[in-house]
Parts: sequence; structure tokens; C-alpha cells
Amino acid sequence: MRVTVNDNELEVELLGPEGAPVVIACHGAPGLGSRAEPRASFGRLADSYRVLVYDARGSGVSEGKGPFTHEQWAADVEGLREWVGAERVVLAGGSYGGFMAMEYAVRHPDRVLALVLRDTSPDNANEDMARANALATQRVDLDLEKFGRIMDGRTRDDDDLKDCWREILPLYDHVYDPAKVEEKVEATHYRYETHNWAFTENMPRYDLKDRLPSITCPVLVTVGRDDWITPVACSETIARLVPHARLVVFEESGHSPQVEEAEAWTACVRGFLDEVVGAGAPAGRG
Repeated sequence: MRVTVNDNELEVELLGPEGAPVVIACHGAPGLGSRAEPRASFGRLADSYRVLVYDARGSGVSEGKGPFTHEQWAADVEGLREWVGAERVVLAGGSYGGFMAMEYAVRHPDRVLALVLRDTSPDNANEDMARANALATQRVDLDLEKFGRIMDGRTRDDDDLKDCWREILPLYDHVYDPAKVEEKVEATHYRYETHNWAFTENMPRYDLKDRLPSITCPVLVTVGRDDWITPVACSETIARLVPHARLVVFEESGHSPQVEEAEAWTACVRGFLDEVVGAGAPAGRG
């Protein structure tokens, strides 16, 4: 469905029983990501939880009015919380979606029941680690010019973003499958202006480390052992700085344990939420 939030139409899906605790799941990769990934992963919990997934402003098939700032994206999450009618919600996000889940939590701590983070980072230090990991890979012979354009937010148009995305996708999975890479390339919605803004304007200033100790809700941090772009060290930093965080490392995964170790990851998340929130607990109405 289309929902207007802060004067911008968002594509939204709402899964699961009314009255259950609400989970808002944020996708990663601005300009490349969409609600498809959190729908697939958190949709597994829709037997017990009310799961809201959406295409962020400027991504997927949502409207693309700027700015594409963290402040604006966090305000959109708050608008969705108000729209769904939940006083407090579970916030979830992987990769850049994790950035946004943490951004929302430090801006609206009284609205967050719990955080579920996957393969993410508390600051932009992951970028130097990611570049080093990419240059060291034996998996593919990277075109460094394309690699530089997508990492620096200098893609020329949607076709160029697609070409650069194809270049780096082999780095993401624990086991490289060229056919799956091409399938992902073709399934992606490309919004180069959003992507470029995120990596030229937002990332150079991204650093939540000083604010993470203010997050007092329970936090689950999950990460794949072989994650190249937000390595395990980034999740360890989050777990160290957040008072009530627990860290789980998935040994047979890259950037996507929710796919590569789906059963174990889902059981981990479900167990955490059942413990700290309780599937039978009311969502709370505003």
C-alpha cells in the first residue's frame, strides 16, 4: 500500500496479526535496497509479530523527495510508527538499515522496545575495513574504477549503479554463486541519486559511538563471520558500547546470515524477541 509520510509516499507492507507487538524493519543499501529483504527475513516472524516493512524514501518504488539524510529517514520511521498506531516498537535493520535503526533509537529512545541489528556498524570506520577486504579478495578480479565509484557515491546514472553493483556483489556471500549474483542484480531497483547522497553526504559524518551508551532497551547484534563490508569488529564495537546488547556471530555467513543460515538466524531473533518483548504482549496504542 502507499502511505504518505512527511509529504512523501512510501510503499509499505504490513504482515501479521493485529494487536501483536510491532516490528519495523529497515532495509539497507539506500538506492539499491527495498522492503524485499526485510519482508523475507522478518516475515518469518509474522505468525507472532506485526511486521511493517517499507521502501525508504528514494529507494525501491517509494517516492523520492529529498533530502536523503539520516534525520529525514529517522523522521520517516517515526511517521510510520505513528501511522501503524504503536506506542512503542521493535526496530530492526541490517547493514545501512542498522544505521537507521540505531539513529532512530538514539533520537526516540522512549519509542523503542528492542533493537535487532544485523551486519552493521556504529560509524564509518567500516569503510576502510571494507576497502582493505575487497582489495585482498581472491574471489574476483575487481574493476577498481567501478569499485571506487560505488563506494564513493560517484555513480553516473541508474545503469552505471547497476553495473557497479554487479561488480561488488560477489564479495557479499560466504559461498560465491555467480548465478545468484546475477539474479540479485536483476531484482534490484536502482536509484542512483539516493545512493550517491548516502555515500557522499551521510557517510562522511556518520558516527553514533558517543550516543550508543544512551540506548537502554535490549539489543541483539548479529553478524556473519565473513562479512566484508561491515566486519565482525564493527558489531563488537556496538555490543561493547550498548549497555544491554548481546552479540551472536554466524560462522558460515558473509553479510547475510538471515539468508545463508536462515533457520539458525531466525531462531536466534525469535528467541530474543520472545524473551525481551513477548509475542503475547500488546503493541501499545498511541
